[in-house]
Amino acid sequence: MNISILGSTGSIGTQTIDVAENLPNFRITALTAHRNHELLAQQARRLKPQLLAMYDKTAAHKLKAALSDLAKSHKFEIVAGMDGLLQAATLADCDIVVNALVGSIGLRPTLAAISAKKQIALANKETLVAGGSLVMAAARKNGVTIRPIDSEHSAIWQCLQGADLLDKSQKSPNSSIKRIILTASGGPFRTWTHEQISQATVQDTLKHPNWDMGAKITVDSATMMNKGLERIEAQFLFGLPTEKVDIIVHPQSVVHSMVEFADGAILAQMAAPDMMQPIQYALTMPSRPPRQHTPLDFSQMQLTFEPPDFEKFPCLQIAEQAAKLSQTTLPAMMNALNEILVAAFLRGEIGFYDISGHLRRAVAGYRYEEVAGLADIDAAERWAAEFWGGRSSKTNNLQ
Repeated sequence: MNISILGSTGSIGTQTIDVAENLPNFRITALTAHRNHELLAQQARRLKPQLLAMYDKTAAHKLKAALSDLAKSHKFEIVAGMDGLLQAATLADCDIVVNALVGSIGLRPTLAAISAKKQIALANKETLVAGGSLVMAAARKNGVTIRPIDSEHSAIWQCLQGADLLDKSQKSPNSSIKRIILTASGGPFRTWTHEQISQATVQDTLKHPNWDMGAKITVDSATMMNKGLERIEAQFLFGLPTEKVDIIVHPQSVVHSMVEFADGAILAQMAAPDMMQPIQYALTMPSRPPRQHTPLDFSQMQLTFEPPDFEKFPCLQIAEQAAKLSQTTLPAMMNALNEILVAAFLRGEIGFYDISGHLRRAVAGYRYEEVAGLADIDAAERWAAEFWGGRSSKTNNLQ
């Protein structure tokens, strides 16, 4: 099995490499990164892929210089920009594309890989948030399975396979499914008051209690926008309406998600908070080769659940509104603006609650349309950028 990893220097990408190296008959043929040419060079020396792609063209030149000696003994190509990502996603000598990119930049490579009939292991939730209707239609047309890597969606996927109720076409929900229940850790501010959260620093926000993730997704977890995006992703992956996707806060992150059936039975997928298991399952399904892991000790465990707090985490409510309009451009606009706002927060330009405040203003003023093609998504993302560029002030902690 030959693998192309988009975003190989990030958290999911590096863990995918570790998983693949411990699986027999798996080979990594392409690697991509944004601008971390140093780590990509190390990975190239270790794995010797056919293709390396840097999204940042300046970083691509630096990568070429760093690997000039390797080029004398190993044949490979270095490409750059979006064209480079697309080349990695459609490489002939590749069976499965792991999309571990961050942000809606992952949409076009996903669509290209599907058109090339590559199987997709998807960790880039923004792909489905922004263009889920396009992606799922293309997957059905080309006979491609979207294999979720997000632990919550992998859990649902595994539960449905365990019940033999997974719609192989990923087209329509099974009538036996009453609802799916996505679990959320609650992030670092679950026990904080609204006033405390309003004063949260970037350093506070990046201290996730359970998961070691990249900065963007860690902020999304703190605002709980991440769970709102996952609700939209789940709707597309499993063909379910918004009202059949629930969210529950589970601080221990041991129950990764659940499926409730029409007869009242509930199946849950449980594992330690570790991304290696869902990554491996996405690569090897339906087989489950052995993996070194720490077994759960139920005698030392207390599992708790609580409802999400929409007042403390207003991004959840904003995302729920977008989820009800998942076939329109509203999720794409919301996602694009959230990316902009999270970056601004990480730079210290705005406060924590400014993220939800600006999102609420944007959603209220945006005229959404049905998604007919990529041009509609591009227009929604441009609107988000223009909204932020035209703001009158950088007011701290909008409520």
